[in-house]
Amino acid sequence: MNLQDKRILITGAFGALGSAVALAAHAAGARVAGIDHAASAPAPLRDAGIHSCGNVDLADAAAAQRAVDAAAAALGGLDALVNIAGSFRWQTLEAGDLDTWDLLYRINLRTAAAASKAALPHLRNSAAGRIINIGANAAHKAGAGMGAYAASKAGVARLTEALAEELKDSHITVNAVLPSILDTAANRRDMPDADFQRWVSPAQLAQVILFLASDQASAITGALLPVTGRV
Repeated sequence: MNLQDKRILITGAFGALGSAVALAAHAAGARVAGIDHAASAPAPLRDAGIHSCGNVDLADAAAAQRAVDAAAAALGGLDALVNIAGSFRWQTLEAGDLDTWDLLYRINLRTAAAASKAALPHLRNSAAGRIINIGANAAHKAGAGMGAYAASKAGVARLTEALAEELKDSHITVNAVLPSILDTAANRRDMPDADFQRWVSPAQLAQVILFLASDQASAITGALLPVTGRV
């Protein structure tokens, strides 16, 4: 994937998927910045010279605007925003806490909305603006204990569709990927008996995300793209 000199901002950049996307984009020639709620970037991002900003509550509109503006200034503008910031909780409604619904709405959906709103003035100055969101294949049909998570990710899908329509007469596209289970250390710990080979690796999903950020994806907007491996 050739992303030479594309200016790409990634939220949730310090996690497993965010780091994979940041490093893949950097390897493809992009100028990359990362934002995260965590305090400090992992060593591979620091070693690659990726501009990083930690301790950011992206669900706070003012904080999101400051962080996005700072990243755009560091990159000399913005061509693509990849909204990866998010979290997961497995919790039944009967035994769970209703606050979990508010938490996942805030982390999974509000962060994407706030970052996108903050990025739009910068993306409008790009010749080919891109927003790529991370939805979830589980949002199509939620299983037991998945209600709060699936509802928040269904919101990401509707945000993607609505914003794509809002911007369809502009040069900005808005799409989402819908992964199944990512092959991360945390998921392996939580599901030790699973067949990890059936899952989607962060590196595999990163390549799909970067395609949507590329010039080759200019005709795609409002898409919800399943990336499910063999799950």
